[in-house]
Amino acid sequence: MASCCRISSQLRGWDLGFYVNCSFVASTYSALNLSGYRNRRARVSIRVGCSAAKSLSTEAPVLSDCFSRQGDDHELPPEGLPSVSGGIVALGKFDALHIGHRELAIQASKIGTPYLLSFVGMAEVLGWEPRAPIVAKCDRKRILSSWAPYCGNISPTEFDIEFSSVRHLSPRQFVEKLSRELGVRGVVAGENYRFGYRAAGDASELMSLCNEYGIEAYIVNSVMDKNQLPGVGSSNPKEKGQVSSTRVRQALAVGDMKYVSELLGRNHRLMLTSPEEGFVNSDKRLSAPLSFLQNLPPKEGLYKNCSCLLNDTTLIPCDVVIDTKYIHLELKEAIMMVEVPFQDCRLVGIEFDVSKGVC
Repeated sequence: MASCCRISSQLRGWDLGFYVNCSFVASTYSALNLSGYRNRRARVSIRVGCSAAKSLSTEAPVLSDCFSRQGDDHELPPEGLPSVSGGIVALGKFDALHIGHRELAIQASKIGTPYLLSFVGMAEVLGWEPRAPIVAKCDRKRILSSWAPYCGNISPTEFDIEFSSVRHLSPRQFVEKLSRELGVRGVVAGENYRFGYRAAGDASELMSLCNEYGIEAYIVNSVMDKNQLPGVGSSNPKEKGQVSSTRVRQALAVGDMKYVSELLGRNHRLMLTSPEEGFVNSDKRLSAPLSFLQNLPPKEGLYKNCSCLLNDTTLIPCDVVIDTKYIHLELKEAIMMVEVPFQDCRLVGIEFDVSKGVC
């Protein structure tokens, strides 16, 4: 059995990608001197754990992908099959793109071309109350690209399926869809993964059905949260201490940005669409309504040493104040003396200093 295993049991160490300071994103302004900121079947159960964080030096990411289509870089396979055909799909809910999700992608990449299979329209179909995503839609491709060094230098690709098209499928029908309609070669899922109508299937049934349909199946043990926030998950019987989107949301709710970064494996980035009428400029403070945020902010309060990224290249140090209606960017006095072209920005990214929480 061991000789059939295609996944090494030795796991890579975690890279939590911590930053010392937060950063803020605008179009290039050369007058600013900001250089310092700048197919055979095999089954295996894998136990995943987090080792000490390692640092990975990367250049400051840009926002250009936020204005382009989130296309699939892979060519369509023959006979009109979908792009995911022949690939290895990670199964789950990928709202936060946290370190547990990243581990699924890492394991998928060890077998073949990695995909994240996501369901869209779930909230609308199930009648859930709308809520802000943890990751802005336009920022997802940037994050997946940052996973490439862990995934054999391949950026995982998201493959979306309308939830309405699979909602009533039994576990068997769902696996049959993966095999015959999507043509996937393998699947990777967490040990707590459930699927099929009313979540009737579990990881064990997924393994059995995939084996029956000739799909490789790999089950990955949960990545555990070693620095648990008191009270997180206490009201959710499904919470066993694993890293989850619920934990990320609750950490944001108390403004613990260091804890958020540990769960995400990166610093949290807010994406802000620039208001058509421009930012309100008052007393060295730029302000915009919270309604222009594209993803979930932390709790109200003052966040020191953040950074702002405008459009593609300009990084500007700032403090961030969030109240009940507005987000305010307080630029440093030396930078306020220079005319920063916020009026030319379509999108602003705001990152938080992981060493600090709300003040």
